[in-house]
Amino acid sequence: MRRASTPDRTRSFAVSAGGFDVLAQVAAAPLKRTALEQRVRSTALALLRRENLVQPAYSFCVVPLEAPPGRILCAGGERIEAPKLLPSSGMLTALACGVATIGAALEQRVSALFGERRASLAVALDALGNELLLAVVRRAQDRVHTLLRRRGLTMAGELRAGDPGLALEAQPAVLRLAHARRAGVTLAHGSTMHPLKSASMVLGVGLDLPRARWSRCDTCPNLPRCRVARADLLL
Repeated sequence: MRRASTPDRTRSFAVSAGGFDVLAQVAAAPLKRTALEQRVRSTALALLRRENLVQPAYSFCVVPLEAPPGRILCAGGERIEAPKLLPSSGMLTALACGVATIGAALEQRVSALFGERRASLAVALDALGNELLLAVVRRAQDRVHTLLRRRGLTMAGELRAGDPGLALEAQPAVLRLAHARRAGVTLAHGSTMHPLKSASMVLGVGLDLPRARWSRCDTCPNLPRCRVARADLLL
């Protein structure tokens, strides 16, 4: 296979981290809530802190393309069909594949709370888990973006397996490219990740890439009512 002509600075590199704090950021998020929602959320936050239910971690790898970009993107020995990542200008030279997680403890506690018929607290804790996962994703992407910018490269777009534009069947390849096991993330069965509170992603990397005019949330029917999107917690 003929390799794409890419600048030397677009070289493969990986970053991973764990054990950092995202709870303070999420606890202070300016989302509008009713008095009852705030009371239940405060109880969930206290439980989360007391039982140390969050073990955040991420693993990201930037992998140069092995052939000129097209509908099928070849990188790291994998083939990913993601034409949505093809830019309208600039040059796509690599893929940034990542995975983020908050660990399994929170989801196990949510299940236990439902078993105890404490549904409102379980729902609040689960919602906190989603916010925390998004915060880990943002932290990981910000770090990779900073490292790429130092190399004169840009990063644009975000797709997750199962989104319009990236088939769910791409999940195993994305996790392999992301070195997901470094973050403690594996495929449980099919394309389901373990822990469940995990997210994988693929972004384009290259020279002078324009900002993506689309979002992975564009087709979501809940977008008009989504508090997280309104708070601009998503990239």
